[in-house]
Order: sequence, then structure tokens, then C-alpha cells
Amino acid sequence: MAKPVRAIVGLGNPGPDYAQTRHNAGALWLEHLARKKGQFLRPDKKLHGDYCKISIAGEDIHLLFPSTFMNRSGQSVLSLSQFYKIELENILVAHDELDIDAGTLRLKFGGGHGGHNGLRDIIRCFGGNKDFPRMRLGIGHPGDKSKVTSHVLGRISKEDMDKLESAFYQLDTHLEAIISGQWDTAMNRLHSFRA
Repeated sequence: MAKPVRAIVGLGNPGPDYAQTRHNAGALWLEHLARKKGQFLRPDKKLHGDYCKISIAGEDIHLLFPSTFMNRSGQSVLSLSQFYKIELENILVAHDELDIDAGTLRLKFGGGHGGHNGLRDIIRCFGGNKDFPRMRLGIGHPGDKSKVTSHVLGRISKEDMDKLESAFYQLDTHLEAIISGQWDTAMNRLHSFRA
């Protein structure tokens, strides 16, 4: 069951070499949200990541991009949870998703990591707790398992970036419902969206 969201974490890898890669789809959405609200993500050592706070529907929402690299994202999310006293079930984790087409969106609450190392580490750092909301941002599958790593760590094509940006703007229109935990309407609209 979806709960109100108090924080959004956008997964990715830090540094300019990774900034425009498919694996950074979650971080790209986070930057979009911050920009839209006139904010910038800034380094925060205690959170092991880049952080800012925005307001959505009158609620303070914490934004965090872990700077710990994908495989250690849990350390940053745990620091956010402990410092701001936010339960994991109230932290929306945005991440790239191979199993859905580029620009496709899926909201999900709970479940496994599906091979995603960022999700795997968050689950590990929270003692195996899998009960948290996820925003799955489609990046598409290269079609061959041997090409997955180069696909995920490869730069996003202009066509796929356009699709992702369209998806981000679609998310904007349903963000208040997502934040308030009213996912039914948001899911119906988002899950039928095709960039």
C-alpha cells in the first residue's frame, strides 16, 4: 500500500562520465524536479550525496542523489532516513528500468531488486526491507544479455532522452497524487503513457 512520500531519491552514478547515461535516469529526473522548483542539488557530506528540499502541494519533500556510486546507494538513503526521521516506506526511489521501453513509467510499491544494484544495496542497508515505493523509468533493453552493461552505462541517445524528458513532464502532472500516496489515479495515467 502506497504511503505519502516525504523524500525522493534519484539513483545514478556521480561524476561527469556518468551524468548522461541510462543508469542515471533516476538522477536526471531528480535534477528536473529541483530545476522546476528553482532549486539545485548541492553536496551534503552527512547524507553522502547531493541534496535539496522542495515544496510540492505544500509539503516539504527532500531530494537526494547518492554520490556513493550505484552499488553503495543504500548508505546515502539510510543517512537520509536517519537524519530526517523518514521511514523507508515514505521514500520514493527513482531508478532506471531495463524491462520497460524508454520513456515508459511504472510506479511500484515493494518487491525485489530485479538485479538492480542500487535497489539491492538499499534493501541490504535496511536489513532486507523491500517495502518502499519505486518510480521505474524505462530505458529499454538492448535485446542481448551480453550488451546490458554497455547499454546501461552508455550515453542516452537523443531520441531516448527526448522520451525520458517527455516522461518527466508527464510525471509533473501527477506528482501531487504520488506525493500524497493517492497512486490509483496516477498509476492509471502513468502506466498508459507512451513517450
